[in-house]
Amino acid sequence: MRESAPHPFIDERGAERAVDRTDVGGHERKRRGHRRSTPYAAQVSDPERDANSSDASHSSAPARAIGLAAQRRGSGRRIVMLHGFTQTSNCWGPLAEDLATDHELVLVDAPGHGASDKVHADLERSALLSGATGGPGTYLGYSMGGRTALHLALARPDLVERLILIGATGGLDDEHERADRRAADELLADRVEAIGVDEFVDEWLRQPLFSALAEEVAHRSERCTNTAEGLARSLRTCGTGTQRPLWSELSQLEMPVLVLAGASDAKFSELGARLCASIGTNASFAAVPESGHSAHLEHPASTAMLIRRWLGRS
Repeated sequence: MRESAPHPFIDERGAERAVDRTDVGGHERKRRGHRRSTPYAAQVSDPERDANSSDASHSSAPARAIGLAAQRRGSGRRIVMLHGFTQTSNCWGPLAEDLATDHELVLVDAPGHGASDKVHADLERSALLSGATGGPGTYLGYSMGGRTALHLALARPDLVERLILIGATGGLDDEHERADRRAADELLADRVEAIGVDEFVDEWLRQPLFSALAEEVAHRSERCTNTAEGLARSLRTCGTGTQRPLWSELSQLEMPVLVLAGASDAKFSELGARLCASIGTNASFAAVPESGHSAHLEHPASTAMLIRRWLGRS
């Protein structure tokens, strides 16, 4: 049996620039002229057209007639929530319950996950499909979902009114690092295909990255509803190694941005600081106390408080 490969975050480059970790409300909107055309925007097409041509599988009550499977909860200002790898739209736990009391939530199943398990999409297409499904609103993405949300914010800023990132990154700078990550993700894809989802999820959650995530809030049973084929495809097409680095483009983002990371997640706290420095004064960083990489699952009340405080000021 092949040895378990390193998880996709190993050897992630940390922050190279520091920012002041001010109060989450302490940001100023950028004042700019007409947005210039960007290389990224030139590479992507309209999500409505792309979603119509996709082979997306739909839930019994999709958020929209096209795009990815999703479910709605609550009413009010819309928040579109994009989950992380091995999760589904049912893995947001108490955070979604809190936000749904006065917001409309659109909980999206990522390609290869949940009821979107048959959807084939790389990260850029995943972003477009997410936007086609969620429509205009605040986008909240965790880990893989955060990278997806960043791509969407660059490609379709008209859809992303506000952006919230939890444990996210702008990508790997070095091509050799990206090649190493692609090779590691290929091994992980082979692994899940060889041993099945249940054992793979157990190995995934035993990583040091999730050491602070208690079993009762890890959503193991829901993660195990995913398919080996879908997870393997996600690793091969949406892993960090397949993502071109976005750091040099992030200053183009003009919407308010909140970057969150667990206070005990040193690597993604550094990456969060770098995200804010790269985006500019419209971005704020906040650390979720006593939390690791899955801060929103470990301490949902603290995460919700930080999000609500920021939403009230942005």
